[in-house]
Amino acid sequence: MLKNPRTKYRPFPPIALPERSWPDAVLTKAPIWLSTDLRDGNQALIEPMDIARKLQMFDELVRIGFKEIEVGFPASSQIEFDFLRRLIEERRIPDDVTIQVMTPARPELIARTVESLDGARHAIVHIYNAVAPLWRELVFQMTVPQVMTLVRESVALARRLTDARPSTDWTLQYSPETFSLAELEVSLEACETAIEAWGASRPIILNLPTTVESATPNVFADQVEWMRRRLARHANIILSVHPHNDRGTGTAAAEFALMAGADRLEGCLFGNGERTGNLDLVNVALNLYTQGVDPCLDFSDIDRVKRTVEQCNRLPVPPRHPYAGDLVYTSFSGTHQDAIKKAFALRRDADFWAIPYLPIDPRDLGRTYEAVIRVNSQSGKGGMAYLLATEFGLELPRRLQIEFSRVVQAAMDAQGTEFSAADIFAIFEREYGLRSTPSPRDCRMRQVEDGGQVQLSAQVLIEEDEPITVEGCGNGPVDAFVDGFARGCGEAIRVLSFHEHAIGHGSRAQAVAYLELCVGEEVLYGVGQDSDIVSASLKAIVSGVKRARARGQTSQASGAASPA
Repeated sequence: MLKNPRTKYRPFPPIALPERSWPDAVLTKAPIWLSTDLRDGNQALIEPMDIARKLQMFDELVRIGFKEIEVGFPASSQIEFDFLRRLIEERRIPDDVTIQVMTPARPELIARTVESLDGARHAIVHIYNAVAPLWRELVFQMTVPQVMTLVRESVALARRLTDARPSTDWTLQYSPETFSLAELEVSLEACETAIEAWGASRPIILNLPTTVESATPNVFADQVEWMRRRLARHANIILSVHPHNDRGTGTAAAEFALMAGADRLEGCLFGNGERTGNLDLVNVALNLYTQGVDPCLDFSDIDRVKRTVEQCNRLPVPPRHPYAGDLVYTSFSGTHQDAIKKAFALRRDADFWAIPYLPIDPRDLGRTYEAVIRVNSQSGKGGMAYLLATEFGLELPRRLQIEFSRVVQAAMDAQGTEFSAADIFAIFEREYGLRSTPSPRDCRMRQVEDGGQVQLSAQVLIEEDEPITVEGCGNGPVDAFVDGFARGCGEAIRVLSFHEHAIGHGSRAQAVAYLELCVGEEVLYGVGQDSDIVSASLKAIVSGVKRARARGQTSQASGAASPA
């Protein structure tokens, strides 16, 4: 790094706005939310979503309560076009949901985009072009008048094409891309040009993106308030912002922008997106919630939302991620645990929420407070997971730690004593059948030449002396084994997450597999250990199925014992 970075980097100039009002504003209502998980988020993935994952994501966004969803870039590829057509033709879009699609300011792409929306009830056509000097002069080699001509002609074309399809309720969204790096006068002229070409009496969304976050969030708020003042004479505009997170201040920039007069936020669930990501809509929504503002989005089952996003994006949500990470409601510090315990003991249900170290009640999001179990007086900081890792080499995934902690806590409550590391390991072995789960017998696998799938057959012992035959086909051994359960014994199983590691080295090494499974309605873990990773994985599935059946029998027994 340079000793004098000013020789290479220029500080962002402040905005001349001496009578700024946004610092005194208080947020009292939710903005209009636009999810761009299926467009901006999808284009940032290492492996873009296939149709099935896109449909899963779309359905989850609708369930959460999004009324505006950017579903793609239909002019960019046939896959994007076909996905949009499927949404429309299969009538998967609720009447109160408006879909948005994006296109650059290019005539052939605008025409293809409007064509892709044929038959939609409500649609937003999102046209963008870069206006900042760096892009304007170096990338596109255009003058400011040429940029304005491009905006005028592109929006006029969109108006003609949409007017020819009156059965759809059309809205234009115009983005002066790279707004945060452009001269404000140029961005304003581009927006005024788009309004005039679209028609001042027609609804229009003006979207101001921090395409690359390059200044402190208060500067972006000044930019938004500057624009809002000068666009105030237009009655039919919605002012939208699209923050990115290059400086790690995307959430602050979004909240400041709302204070400065923005009506609408664009972003992704948990902040997925290129570089450091888009605005995290979950973060902003729950920030509002903790201030007593209804966000009009439903995150009452945050783990379900997180699982869906992780499955669709094939990217993990970090364990320290605000509100949703696996560790955000866990205190490893004994002093934190003590403060929280004392506050809970004094709290009454009618009280305002005021618990040390917990800005939100985890129960509102479908979570509970999960403190590290106090194993003994010497292990308070390390806890159960630390002892299993250091003493026995078991590196439990965080959600398995939470699940198993409940098992240990129940045993502690029953015996009224503190447990040693050996005690905890014995409970783990018993709960997950580490010693008692046999390997599938007569297990045969072969690769199918056409399609590269695996066919698997095996004998599996779930109940004593009652082996069942499992025969299935899938993308790999685990997928084929799960398929076999569904075929052979009606056991509906989905693998939600998979972790594995080795214990030991060389010929004595053992593989341990941890599979988070959905067995029927039960979400739980199975664990398997073997010298072979495939066998360990199959054992883990058997472990999970046996645990799910045991839970079902327990609940049936308790139900039978209950009075009518």
